[in-house]
Amino acid sequence: MGSTANSRSNPRTSPFFFATFLSPGQPPFRLETLVHPPPEQRRSERNRRRIGSRIGLAALLWLMRASVRLPHRMRIAWGAGIGSLLHRWATKRRKVVRRNLALCFPEFKPGMRDRLARDHFRALGMSLMETSLAWWGDDPKIFRRARIIGAEHLADALSHGEGVLLFGGHFTAFEIGGRILARRFSVAASYRPHDDPRWDAVIRKGRQRYLETLIEHKNMRGMIRYLRGGGILWYAPDQNFGGPRRVFARFFAQRAATTTATSWLIRSSGARVVPYLCRRREDDSGWDVILSPALDGFPSGDDLADTERLNTILEGHIEQNIEQYLWIHRRFKDRPPGESDVYGPDMLRDSK
Repeated sequence: MGSTANSRSNPRTSPFFFATFLSPGQPPFRLETLVHPPPEQRRSERNRRRIGSRIGLAALLWLMRASVRLPHRMRIAWGAGIGSLLHRWATKRRKVVRRNLALCFPEFKPGMRDRLARDHFRALGMSLMETSLAWWGDDPKIFRRARIIGAEHLADALSHGEGVLLFGGHFTAFEIGGRILARRFSVAASYRPHDDPRWDAVIRKGRQRYLETLIEHKNMRGMIRYLRGGGILWYAPDQNFGGPRRVFARFFAQRAATTTATSWLIRSSGARVVPYLCRRREDDSGWDVILSPALDGFPSGDDLADTERLNTILEGHIEQNIEQYLWIHRRFKDRPPGESDVYGPDMLRDSK
């Protein structure tokens, strides 16, 4: 399941975040690169990158498919090992993670935040293995290790004859959570197509194995129509998407640019909001999908109050599973008026 509002492609919300480490990177900076290279050199560079991208995709898919055959403990250990390597190699992303943790948890000692950063990259590696399982794994491998807690809350919300918007955040277990929930309920998700059509086709095919449908994030009318028809739509408005429909809402110790589209969707569709979380258990033995009672009095008519109410719910989910939240996203890149940038130039581009 993917992003929910207008943005640049966000590969970190899919397994293809990892492909950036499998294909050739930019050449080292030289002064002569300030002069435009000849057309033949540019074509050669484009071809090299295209070939590198194809090799990266093929290697990633081979790794993912191979992991499905492993025993659960070995699969998790393999993923954790990949994550540990990423923590060592992904310098810019590591700096973003540490910066986000410092902004959200200033009361934590630096050593504790460093440990959380390492654990977060391990969780990212595990999510790659879980995505493989969600797309290609057999039911017994998944559902004997899965629980749905609070399914009665979702059933009750549906019993009113209205659609349900599953309010969630970008946690590392979100892909396997969709597979687990879809076994009991028909679920759709909003989706941001990937810029690379080959990768986009893989993502779509994988998610369409268990989702009822995918609705592109720009298709707001499609989301409203689906909700009005009584559908269940997974929606995660917890990233910095830019655009005019947003407010700077309190999020931990910061004010974060947050979309108000959630309130607008509910006003337009009459759907109910049910908080949703999928978390990996502390002992890595499986997953819990947790559904809470539908929100009363939402929306309230005050977009800022509604957004901060949702952020408070998300904070509660994060505090129970800090390392499993997607900290590699530059959540605070847009600042309230008068506040300076919190990310340095060494955290740009590939950590956007």
